[in-house]
Amino acid sequence: MHLLHQPTRGVLFQLLLVLADGVFTRNVNFHNVKPPMSPTPFPNSFKCFTCDGAPDNYNCNRWAEDRWCPQHAEYCLTIYRFTGHGRSKSVTKRCVSREECHLVGCRHVREFGFTECVSCCEGMICNVDVPTNHTNAVFAAKRPHRFSSAADGRKTSLAETLATVVLLSQLL
Repeated sequence: MHLLHQPTRGVLFQLLLVLADGVFTRNVNFHNVKPPMSPTPFPNSFKCFTCDGAPDNYNCNRWAEDRWCPQHAEYCLTIYRFTGHGRSKSVTKRCVSREECHLVGCRHVREFGFTECVSCCEGMICNVDVPTNHTNAVFAAKRPHRFSSAADGRKTSLAETLATVVLLSQLL
């Protein structure tokens, strides 16, 4: 009889751990996540939440890989697919270049029965939330678009470029 109770206690303990994990982790505030202060791989590097086809935003953010975006990336992209009743179908988040941000906005995909909203943002782990409508399915950039300088390989802002043009026109 004693042998029967031992496995039962083990199963009950494991069940308790699973339930407790679900209760405590549902209250995680991903807006307060701050990446550790580790050396960056290159100047102006950043991180995004990244996942591919996660069932919902919570699971995407919870299990996202903690790694730096590649040097060609400038923004964080989020693609959210959901049903007409607002139930999540999938969440995809990744680091992207500016060219990949041209699909921002929401569109209904009638043949598959879901709505897809796409947003892009700039900054360290800025893609916490998913876009759900035309108000937040946007391209959110913090600074003016940057242009590459062929001379030294660094990026210059639009303001720096305009100031240079004005200065050169005054000298000529």
